[in-house]
Amino acid sequence: MKTKATFKINMVMVCTLAALAGIAQSAYAEEETVAEYTFLDAIKDGKQMTNFRLRYENVNQEAFSGGKRLDTGEAFTLRSLIGWQTAPYKNFSFGAQITDVHEFNDNFNDRRGNLPEHNNGTASSSPNKARYPNIVDPGFTDINQLYVDWTGIKNTKVRLGRQQVNLDNVRFVGDIAFRQNMQVFDGVTVLNKSIPNVEIFAAHFDKVRQITTKDRHGNIDIVNAKYRISPSESLTGYGYFVDVANLGQNGGDATVTASTAAQGGNGLGPSKDLNRSATTDASSKTFGARLDGVRAINPDWKMLYTAEYARQSDLAGGSPLIDAHYFKLGGGAAYGGWSLRLDHEKLSSNDGQYAFQTPLGTNHLFQGWSDHFLATPRQGMEDTFVTVAGAIDKFKLYAEYHVFKSDEKYQSMNGKFGDKYGTEFDASVAYPFNDKLLGKVEYANFRESDVYGTSLQGAARKGDKEVIWVTGMYTF
Repeated sequence: MKTKATFKINMVMVCTLAALAGIAQSAYAEEETVAEYTFLDAIKDGKQMTNFRLRYENVNQEAFSGGKRLDTGEAFTLRSLIGWQTAPYKNFSFGAQITDVHEFNDNFNDRRGNLPEHNNGTASSSPNKARYPNIVDPGFTDINQLYVDWTGIKNTKVRLGRQQVNLDNVRFVGDIAFRQNMQVFDGVTVLNKSIPNVEIFAAHFDKVRQITTKDRHGNIDIVNAKYRISPSESLTGYGYFVDVANLGQNGGDATVTASTAAQGGNGLGPSKDLNRSATTDASSKTFGARLDGVRAINPDWKMLYTAEYARQSDLAGGSPLIDAHYFKLGGGAAYGGWSLRLDHEKLSSNDGQYAFQTPLGTNHLFQGWSDHFLATPRQGMEDTFVTVAGAIDKFKLYAEYHVFKSDEKYQSMNGKFGDKYGTEFDASVAYPFNDKLLGKVEYANFRESDVYGTSLQGAARKGDKEVIWVTGMYTF
């Protein structure tokens, strides 16, 4: 019987050979392709799932560990995705992709835990890692995607296996592709387009591999139905049911007390009894609706708008403290290749005991790129932000400015109560050197306002933080 390691090595060889063989081949058309292939043609005329991303990340964070200020963190990493998806053969197609993340240095905390084989021989929990800020790009090699698609029913695609999933604006479900290790799901998905202008997506997953490379087991059920008002406007209704062992967003895998609910994951402890000092169960269900679109006013001007609301409550014996809502309202205008918009997003708090969470979303894209708020603080979040995007020649420019406030006031270090987390400015410049090579520079700068009391239970100071990314990506 083959070991897991042997299986991984064989998959690396298969995917590498498939990728190299396919470099000279043209990618086949999208799933609507009707041509019938022989088995060998289906392999030969498949499409690439291969790219390489080299990144330098620098983090300067005003935070302390062991009474000492954190050192500046620097990460130089290479992510290699190598894979291939066959063209359809008798209504079946197969996709396989391996991932390898290599760390060229070790002066950052990759949060991989005490597994030295994944971080250049030094456990991230050791003192020389704890003195650095988190840069969650641990060295890792594994199967990134491995699935089979079946299209035997008209206008329907069934996918079984490990896969990436991105829904809507990835606020609730996404692959967190910004990080070098992506979030992937194990299970089955169904996409149906039988009704004109309607897309219905349903899924059941029993495992999710997070960007920390940890596997989380449980049950995730998803229903997402989208009606396209026009090619650029849509109305979506959704339900997300998350009953998964601790997703690590309540301060890692640490326990919490009876007065608080775990933030963003099950966190099953020795008991679900809220009267005991065990990690509470944060299984949740979320129902919501989203209206989003771009409407042309004339050939030059376009109107941008978004309105969304969701409600989150406990599921499968989850903590009764889970009772919060989410809304987003915003809009703006676009002229030619430039756009400007203003948005307000709220993740409410249940009297400072639990705040609305998005444990499966691509949270890096929300509440600022500094990643201070990947899990919503118990006091909730109100984020008002301005976004500007445009292009000068081939340079694509993007910037946003955030003002962060809490939904429930919290006690600051001076003994008074405040609601200001801080502000953040984010900006990026991307330049395509050709149709395969893309360069990008990104910057995030968070500045703290009121200060969390470090002695308060469940509180965590959000210190000033500055991050720079320089990325080069080559896609076959």
